[in-house]
Amino acid sequence: MKIEQMVVQPVVEAERITLRPLRKSDEGLITFYAGDRRVAEMTTTVPHPLPPGATEAFIARAMADARDEHVWAMDGSADGQSEVLGIISLKELDRDQSEIGYWVAPAFWNAGYASEAVQALIRANPLGNKTYFASVFQENAPSARVLTRAGFEYLGDAEAYSVARGATVPTWTYLRKLD
Repeated sequence: MKIEQMVVQPVVEAERITLRPLRKSDEGLITFYAGDRRVAEMTTTVPHPLPPGATEAFIARAMADARDEHVWAMDGSADGQSEVLGIISLKELDRDQSEIGYWVAPAFWNAGYASEAVQALIRANPLGNKTYFASVFQENAPSARVLTRAGFEYLGDAEAYSVARGATVPTWTYLRKLD
């Protein structure tokens, strides 16, 4: 008998999706979607090609009791969609701050899932944050719109290293303070 570890992390309901903790059964879909060059190259941490075991290790870190990044699957199954449409996470910083990160599988681009996920996670504020930060690669205007629609304000330009590209890429940095 095999028992799967349960992650102590809230489930966040949105209109069409549920943000839920990752589970081991998500490995296939995450590997399939994150293995797409278009997804990997818009993140700082996803390598391309995706090496064997990378998704399994990612899920194990997300399910660990001691973690500084809280990861949710964007689950669309209640609305007749895939169990994994994308990933959204909060990386804990200091002083009640987190950095929000997300990606959506290309099959679900331009359907509003990223906006819905970001807005739902901020409304739920599961870590009790006072401030959220986010950054996007400057060539990813749709992701910048997701942030501005969610009330993020532009802070400035910066750079971040993209593992998939093997290069430093210009970014736009955003801030969202909660009342």
